[in-house]
Amino acid sequence: MNKLVSQEQPTVRLDKWLWACRFYKTRTLAKNMIDGGKVHYNGQRCKASKLVEIGATIKLAQGYDEKTVLVKGLAEKRLSAPLAQALYEETSDSLAIRQERAELRKTNSLFAPHPDTKPDKKMRRQLLLIKSQQ
Repeated sequence: MNKLVSQEQPTVRLDKWLWACRFYKTRTLAKNMIDGGKVHYNGQRCKASKLVEIGATIKLAQGYDEKTVLVKGLAEKRLSAPLAQALYEETSDSLAIRQERAELRKTNSLFAPHPDTKPDKKMRRQLLLIKSQQ
């Protein structure tokens, strides 16, 4: 009888869902991100054991990016990438912010280029002199 109830209303832990949707490579990493406050469920911090519901909003950090997604489906097992992407939908605001931040990262690298070689002793002294004058 319990199996029938669980099939009608499937329940999935938040760390499992994040792992199944391929946001994080391992469940342990997903749990650490949740415990570290990098994942918010409906605008609030939560535990890894929080049960995910369809229609919920999840805000998560992934590398340099922050994503806000709406839950469209549930899965306990890790799926292929196209199937996993069908389980959620990223909000338009989230997409716009991510694109804007990506542009800022690209332009920042143009303004602060890395030198071709490591500075030698004379160059290091000049750099220290410049930094001390500021």
